[in-house]
Amino acid sequence: MQRFFVFFVAALVMALPAAASAENAALQVADRQQQLQAQLDQIESQIALQQQLLDVAQSQHQTLQSQIDALDAEIKKTQLQIKAINLTIEQLSGGIAGDNQTLTTLSVKLASEHESLAQILRQTQVLDNYSIAEVALSSQDVSNFFGDLDAFVSLKSSLAASESTIRETSASTEAEKEALQAKLEEQEQLRTEATLAKQQVQAQEREKQQLLAQTKGVEANYQKLIASSQKTAASIRSELFTLRDSAAIPFGTALTYAQAAERATGTRAAITLAVLKQETNLGENLGTGTWMVDMNPTRDRPVFPYITQVLGFDPNKMPVSRKPSYGWGGAMGPGQFIPSTWVCYGGFVNAQTNTCAPSSGTGNSFWQGPWQYVASNDRVRKLLGSPTPTNPWDAQDAIMATAMLMADNGAATQNPADERLAALRYFAGWTNARKRAYAFYGDGVMEFAAQFQSQIAILNGA
Repeated sequence: MQRFFVFFVAALVMALPAAASAENAALQVADRQQQLQAQLDQIESQIALQQQLLDVAQSQHQTLQSQIDALDAEIKKTQLQIKAINLTIEQLSGGIAGDNQTLTTLSVKLASEHESLAQILRQTQVLDNYSIAEVALSSQDVSNFFGDLDAFVSLKSSLAASESTIRETSASTEAEKEALQAKLEEQEQLRTEATLAKQQVQAQEREKQQLLAQTKGVEANYQKLIASSQKTAASIRSELFTLRDSAAIPFGTALTYAQAAERATGTRAAITLAVLKQETNLGENLGTGTWMVDMNPTRDRPVFPYITQVLGFDPNKMPVSRKPSYGWGGAMGPGQFIPSTWVCYGGFVNAQTNTCAPSSGTGNSFWQGPWQYVASNDRVRKLLGSPTPTNPWDAQDAIMATAMLMADNGAATQNPADERLAALRYFAGWTNARKRAYAFYGDGVMEFAAQFQSQIAILNGA
């Protein structure tokens, strides 16, 4: 009995620290809840202030009809841009047809020259088989005999030069055809995006028309509908941690990474998030393709196994974008980097040239490698201070890489015009960025950036 009492007292004494620890944990949770509630109250105050500003703006003739008119103008702009895309594609198609005809003509000519060369070579072989005795006993004049031989040798040399010229011309024409085909694929992709954007704008117009029918022009009712459509405190609270329409990278995490990338590169966090939103819906849509099927076979497919090998991944299990009907896929991660672009950010170099990009005239042979990873060339890794190679599928690495590429494209000035151009360069490259046909991508990124900047301002209490 005495031993039991001692044991009970000892157990009670041991339980006291545990109870105190649980109480402290509960107090910490309560303190954290109060902090979050204070932040939420501040956000709700900002929402109320923004609503007041909206009411003032509405009273200054910013009516529903004016917004519908703006949507009409946007739709007309979209239609004209789609026409421009179609005309460009038609022009490129004609150019490709002409190059195909030229290539066919050159191939026929090359075959004819080969046959002529074969005949001369056969004659030369006959002459080579004559012995000195046969020449001496022949009724043919010896000087004429060797004169004919010299003529054959001369013709053989001329035909060899002609064959070389034809091969060079044929190779040049084939390269031009591939370049034109690549442009056609890009234009076709844009036409698809333009059509989708037009459908979205038209849907917005229908929604506004429904609102107009409901309000019947009554400004008070319109203001109520606008107020009811604003972000509520609950939606703002959810935006502190995750986007409503993307579950891949939580918004709070993505914002933290993007703001760190802004400090490192100068690219606005809102712009980086906008590009990721445009490319993969912030990492939600990484693609359902496979590298052996969907990647460009001469440019990206040779590089991809080196990237996955360094990261310790099975290339057959990594998600990449699926190849569309008009071109190649194979883009990696939230930022949708193709392997041939990623190498310059992730630390890979061609072992023969010690560079990550081909020089003029190297062609497809450059991408065959072999490739090797050089930690000192890993730009993303150095900025992040990471101990491991950069991973395009990792959220933090991808966000930093996207900000770096945008900065390289000119976004670090934080000027809206420069940011829009940088986004177009991200999509279409420097050569094609200013083409009118690519306007949709730049416009879409800037629209997303405005939304993100508004959310960031609310979170910062501005």
